[in-house]
Amino acid sequence: MVDLVSPGVAIKEKDLTTSVRNEPTSIGGVCIIAEKGPIDQVVTIQSEQQLVDIFGKPNTTNHQYWFSAASFLMYSNTLKVVRIETTGAVNACVSGTPILIKNNMHYTDGDGTTGPYDDGSANVGEWAGRSAGAWGNSLRIEACNTAAGYSEAAKTTTAGVEAAGQTTITLASGTGFSAGDIVYFQETSGQKYRVTSVSTNDIVIVRYPVASAAGLASEIASGTNVDREWRWADQFERAPGTSQFATDRGGSNDEMHIIVIDEDSSISGVENEVLEKFDSVSKASDGLTDEGNANYYADVIYTSSNYIYWMDHPAGATNWGSLAAGTTFTVPTNSIDANSLVGGVGGTTAPTEGQRQLAYSDHFSDPDIQDVNLVIAGPASVNNGGATTHAVFITDLVEKRKDCVGFISPDKSDVVNISKSYVAAGNVKSFFDAVASSSYTVFDSGYTKQYDKYNDVYRWVPLNAHIAGSCARTDYLEDPWWSPAGITRGQIRGTVGLGLNPTQTERDLLYRARINPVVAFPGEGTILFGDKTGLARNSAFSRINVRRLFITIEEAIKVAARSVLFEFNDQFTRDSFKAMVDPYLRDVQSRRGIIDYLVVCDETNNTGQVIDNNEFRADFYIKPARSINFITLTFIATRTGVDFSEVVGRAG
Repeated sequence: MVDLVSPGVAIKEKDLTTSVRNEPTSIGGVCIIAEKGPIDQVVTIQSEQQLVDIFGKPNTTNHQYWFSAASFLMYSNTLKVVRIETTGAVNACVSGTPILIKNNMHYTDGDGTTGPYDDGSANVGEWAGRSAGAWGNSLRIEACNTAAGYSEAAKTTTAGVEAAGQTTITLASGTGFSAGDIVYFQETSGQKYRVTSVSTNDIVIVRYPVASAAGLASEIASGTNVDREWRWADQFERAPGTSQFATDRGGSNDEMHIIVIDEDSSISGVENEVLEKFDSVSKASDGLTDEGNANYYADVIYTSSNYIYWMDHPAGATNWGSLAAGTTFTVPTNSIDANSLVGGVGGTTAPTEGQRQLAYSDHFSDPDIQDVNLVIAGPASVNNGGATTHAVFITDLVEKRKDCVGFISPDKSDVVNISKSYVAAGNVKSFFDAVASSSYTVFDSGYTKQYDKYNDVYRWVPLNAHIAGSCARTDYLEDPWWSPAGITRGQIRGTVGLGLNPTQTERDLLYRARINPVVAFPGEGTILFGDKTGLARNSAFSRINVRRLFITIEEAIKVAARSVLFEFNDQFTRDSFKAMVDPYLRDVQSRRGIIDYLVVCDETNNTGQVIDNNEFRADFYIKPARSINFITLTFIATRTGVDFSEVVGRAG
């Protein structure tokens, strides 16, 4: 309180505008195996293209996981993806024994057992792939460390006359030449050549940049000056030298150029494609650009590269990583430090059930850490063996959180390549009979066939991501408390067939067993034809829309209720709380989610005992809207001349 000791005006503010805001309802979560990408880290994906860019393309091993993620992204643009750590996964590196660097935090902080690796102690050479997987074996990193490495005029001369068309040129000295260098023999045509190999004083050449013809364009005299240039010099504006930052502090030779190449075309599809480049980065640990941004090359690689981690300085670079002040950064063993990465493994090994459960539990089990609404189970078992271990685990996870719904499919072996549909339906029922009752789970009837454009094949994919996607689409079209099933909102995208397309009798069997059939109707498409949760008893919560209604309003009001914490439990606070939640519930009611409601927050439930225990209570009585599941159409034939009012009256 402001105390005035002389006449004046004291101004105070009190905020009574707190309201209940709508919380996200369409955030998906899934754990996958992938050919690349960070491991053991939540990454938010917004599109299939981003999924490809970060985690790579589907393959024979991971396609069920990969398409579970891609299928959800057909309906929504917010999916949290975790790459599962699988046995044997390691990052490609320059030399030594390859290591696993799971993600950026593992690189900088370690995981309690291995790492950190940003201190140059890993003994795997200068560079490592940014994530585990064979994809990194296609990377080549070249660093131009000096101006001489960038280009040298009259480096040597030819040892003799070389005829037009000659592809092997003998030099007075082959020292300092490497495969990939660009050379110029002073021809009047200005023709340049790329060195493909070096053997003592002999270099083998092809025309550069286009090998339109073989060998020399014209005869070269003995003793002709040979100019040499780094292969990637034309990717940079000038040779590396000394930055203004180092110059101002008495240092020298701190600049270098770094380029990352797709050497084998496995990443970009083009051999020797330039993936990224870093111009005039500094060897000084405190180096800054002219704009004042950090420019130390190891830090720049960490913050900006999508493909590599810095692991160590090259051999002979004794001063690298020092402060710029007064430091002459020594020339390493090679002016051009070129390294191809090898030894990367990952993305083609299926996880164990334990590894998959760890990924889900470590990242999606705590609602206070990770906000997720739709948990996608992916394939039922890691080996298509029909086990319910994963389904039971997902059920336990969402039951513990109580703020999200888990979507589960039966095992692939239950429905794919089963000749009799009634056998497949019985398999599905048996699978889910072993899964506990829960209103926080949604079961579906199987697998869908989808086209894999990346490999030009068709893949069988579990339907659970599509069902979760239908819920996300329903949120976009209407609200979470609308049913995601039916022709309007339950269309399954991207499908060309179903492992099980149940008949009416089979749908009856499945629906009584808490399983939502997915059905292909001629001319109407493939449709989610049920909206039950996994709850075994007859209850309002046995429907998806009711369960998601309560999750939505519970989460929104829970967040808003934090504003009441540490206030007094008196009539003013209770009235303020009711004034905050009433408009929100009225809005939900106006949007057809609630038929009626009552909020009790007064002295009847906030008794003296409750107040003395520092508690606050509010009770919400909700009449949820119900979706139509069963329609009866009765057609009555009547005699000519009969008055309809008489018929209706007798029928009534």
